[in-house]
Amino acid sequence: MKTLAIIVGLLLCGTLLAAQSNSSVPPATKSADDYSGMYSFLQEGEFVQISIEDDGRVSGFVSRYGDAGSDRGAFLNQFFKQGKIDGRKLSFLTETVHGVWYEFKGTVERGEGKNPGDEAYYVLRGTLTEYRTDANKKVSSKTHEVALKSFPQDLEPEPPSRD
Repeated sequence: MKTLAIIVGLLLCGTLLAAQSNSSVPPATKSADDYSGMYSFLQEGEFVQISIEDDGRVSGFVSRYGDAGSDRGAFLNQFFKQGKIDGRKLSFLTETVHGVWYEFKGTVERGEGKNPGDEAYYVLRGTLTEYRTDANKKVSSKTHEVALKSFPQDLEPEPPSRD
């Protein structure tokens, strides 16, 4: 009888320890990082919004200041015509707006940010090609090596203001 009580006691202790160790296991994480978010663009105030889809497609847009005579200083949005991601390799091509479009080919890298919500947690590093069509329909291109840094994010929603 004494032996039976010891066995039952050991089983109960083992069950309690297993339950405690299982409760401290963090929830499963995604197998791949989500690089969706806003990133800097060429000038202060300009940005790229990227959304990573489950099937490797990338959607988004570039918001930039116009620099031609008719749109100088106006804020222009250029949506992605196509975009894809394969691991950390990222590429996108924008629609043409006022004779200008962009193509990016590069990678997503970890940046200087320490936490996922920090500025520059991710950096899009690669080649950005700017294409322009002039009045004579001649296309010219200019290539930039870029490092587009992710914008900081609020990980917790702000409490509603009491007005």
